Amino acid sequence: MDNGHVITGVRPGSIAEELGLEPGDRIVSINDTPIKDVFDYQYLTEDEFLTVRVLTKDGETCDLEIEKDEDEDLGLYFESGLMSDYRSCQNRCVFCFIDQMPPGMRETLYFKDDDTRLSFLQGNYVTLTNLTDDDIGRLIRYHMSPINVSVHATDPDLRRRLLHNKHAGKIMERLRRLADADIVLNAQVVMCKGLNDGEQLDRTIADLSTLIPQMQSLSVVPVGLTRYREGLCPLEPIDRETARRTIRQIEAWQDKLYAAHGTHFVHASDELYITAGLDLPEEERYDGYLQLENGVGMLRLFLNEAAQRLARETGDGRAHRVTMASGVLAAPYLERVLGLVQEKFPRVRADVVAIRNDFFGEQITVSGLVTGQDLTAQLAGRDLGEAVLIPANMLKSDEPVFLDDMTLAQVQESLGVPVVVVKSGGGDLVDALLDPHPNEDFLRMPVHNPYEL
Repeated sequence: MDNGHVITGVRPGSIAEELGLEPGDRIVSINDTPIKDVFDYQYLTEDEFLTVRVLTKDGETCDLEIEKDEDEDLGLYFESGLMSDYRSCQNRCVFCFIDQMPPGMRETLYFKDDDTRLSFLQGNYVTLTNLTDDDIGRLIRYHMSPINVSVHATDPDLRRRLLHNKHAGKIMERLRRLADADIVLNAQVVMCKGLNDGEQLDRTIADLSTLIPQMQSLSVVPVGLTRYREGLCPLEPIDRETARRTIRQIEAWQDKLYAAHGTHFVHASDELYITAGLDLPEEERYDGYLQLENGVGMLRLFLNEAAQRLARETGDGRAHRVTMASGVLAAPYLERVLGLVQEKFPRVRADVVAIRNDFFGEQITVSGLVTGQDLTAQLAGRDLGEAVLIPANMLKSDEPVFLDDMTLAQVQESLGVPVVVVKSGGGDLVDALLDPHPNEDFLRMPVHNPYEL
């Protein structure tokens, strides 16, 4: 950026404030090096001696000589957390969820992010297809680790077809270059029946396992299909038999890789186990829950956290009744937690309501895609008790708004009872069941909704 990066804030008591920098000034370069984005800025400001070129809001250029501790921050804030535009996706994946959304939703939900910097900063999964060799070199130079990669298939021809991108076939070459530089990697496969399952999945697991230990985990998640697929590649939902066959395949690989490397490495998502009608694996098979955001081990951890929280309670006679609303996928596990609570608190009652996803289609079963309108429509007319409990991932990451732009306040007004937002942990649900009071600090919760940018 030739004109530098606009300063939007200066931390009180910081080096920047002492130097007289103000919002509206621009940082042009550091030690004669132009700043491309936040990683250049962070890397360059680690030095103890800096020459910072500033273009003031009055149009004057000056060089500031700074001596500081090596780990001391300058105290500046900029227009964008990345100090540059987000990189959008250049693929047209056959399973892309954004292509399956209805029109008229908020603009950010249609942005296709494929930015490796966000993989490092926020854990987003990226395809690596929009990177040049210089970009890869920059990742290595700054040791941006870990990086989460949407692989989907390692067969070059198949990956090009899945992503509709002629550059997508170089995935193993790029992953090997990153692994050789000791960059930690995690991978995912969105499994599409008849395309990248079966023998192709075997090939993908085999190829990626050659990068262990730098490649530390691989998740396999079933494709999500909404009712808005007109004109898109025809795909079949993952059925019970396909899910069972895939889990047998994955568990065989786990046994083989654990014997060779001491890690189970490849993991089926919770949704695959539920679709298959099989029990979730025990905690030890998840290798420390490396892929929770992909729905791998989330329900096992949820149950364990609830049991650990209840182990601290002796029980009492408190009495109240609430309604717990969730996506179809998690509802049976809420019932199990409720059963554990009632062993010690028999007068705590709750109705668990699995919200059918009429907005996106019934094949979408996760709580994070439940809309306000489905929630209110399916709870209307019920005796909801003292409150309705909903998981925090139904809401936007930074404000109490559902995917369809209904607000938490609107839902609460429609239902006529308080709506309690529960964070994702099993212990959080136990706390809410024992004391179902609305929480006023929702915006300060460390909540992440993977369906938001």
